[in-house]
Amino acid sequence: MILAKIEDILKAKNLSLSKTAIVNLLYTYGHISQKLNNALKPYDISLQQFNVLRILRGQNKNPMSLEMVQERMINKMSNTTRLIDKLVKKEYVEKSKNKTNRRKVNIVITQKGLELLSQVDILIDNRESSILQSLSQDETKEFIRLLGKIHG
Repeated sequence: MILAKIEDILKAKNLSLSKTAIVNLLYTYGHISQKLNNALKPYDISLQQFNVLRILRGQNKNPMSLEMVQERMINKMSNTTRLIDKLVKKEYVEKSKNKTNRRKVNIVITQKGLELLSQVDILIDNRESSILQSLSQDETKEFIRLLGKIHG
């Protein structure tokens, strides 16, 4: 039984059903993050940096502001400015001043960033599939539906 499993992992007893669900979700998030970060490690980028690159790629070379990137990020608690600066240093992203508002910065993905994503996308897709391989297609759909109810 899954309820007992997470309690065994945490060596906790008598957790309420809601606490067990939340702790299990957080534990699973950590497990998935670790697997995806390990897949990205050879490319010297983090999962958050990968997320930023995918967001920028979706803009088709149209610049985005820092605020726009932050709005679309999966993990909004990360330091987006620092992430962008690291990607600039690696030449995956370029920053330039916004011509209409000098306090804002335009951010675009570079060709080098696009090339990195083309290499990493397949690897991440395969890793994501392997993470969910224990679920059937119907279970995966139900999982998505239930998660949507939580954050919805």
